[in-house]
Amino acid sequence: MPDTEKIKKLRSLSGAGFKDCSSALEETNGDLDKAIEVLRVKGIAKASKKMSRSANEGVIIICENSQNSSILEINCETDFVAKNQDFINFAKELGDINNKVKSNREKLLSSNMKNDKTVNDNLLALISKIGEKITIGRSKTLNRKNLKVFKYQHTVVKDNLSKLGVLVSINSNDETDKLEIFGKQLSMHIAALNPLAIDIDGIDQEVLNKEINLITEELKNSGKPEDIIKKISLGKINKFKEENSLLNQQWVMEPKKKVKDILKELNIDKIKINEFSRIKIGE
Repeated sequence: MPDTEKIKKLRSLSGAGFKDCSSALEETNGDLDKAIEVLRVKGIAKASKKMSRSANEGVIIICENSQNSSILEINCETDFVAKNQDFINFAKELGDINNKVKSNREKLLSSNMKNDKTVNDNLLALISKIGEKITIGRSKTLNRKNLKVFKYQHTVVKDNLSKLGVLVSINSNDETDKLEIFGKQLSMHIAALNPLAIDIDGIDQEVLNKEINLITEELKNSGKPEDIIKKISLGKINKFKEENSLLNQQWVMEPKKKVKDILKELNIDKIKINEFSRIKIGE
């Protein structure tokens, strides 16, 4: 059996477990470089086996600098792993890199981390070490140039890691507190009501088609005349559009008013909600 000091060194270099390090050193007659390669290959094999499992837990990371604000989802299988320090450290560093590459997935995976290994290699090593499927999920980067970006995080795990995250950018030159208050409240509103788009025209046609099919199916066996069914269908789809477009939603802070009404009441010249992103773990 290899000596304990070599196993410790291999563990610190590879992040693999004691048993795996011992086996790799035995297999390579104590050659550290070859043992690292053996562990890397075994790690890839282990990771590929785990990728067929479902990963519905994890964290949302929000990172910002003077140019951009980014939101990123990292998934794992259990909430226990989502609170694991190795997982948290990986997520934090990954969030910063994602912000620098502006959510370009290809660039993200090929970027080097602090240990001089790529994100992809570190991801495989983490899967092998922790023993769960870990995936990099949805991401979005919002440009801060000439825009005010507001964020909200719900169920915070640690620092800038949470279970739900929202970014929203507003086009305005206003520097008053009322814009700051509105921006923060708007990000909370988006978290609560989960709009699909800023306005009705922005809702994806595929989503609307699915909703129309569901409504048609629901009314098909109602026994009502065709013209009545058409009116009901139109009413239902219009309601769906209103309830899922941000500007037409009822304002969470004052439900008798819509978001567009609150926007007008702010009386800020040329104010416009530019874009938003809302990501929740498990959705």
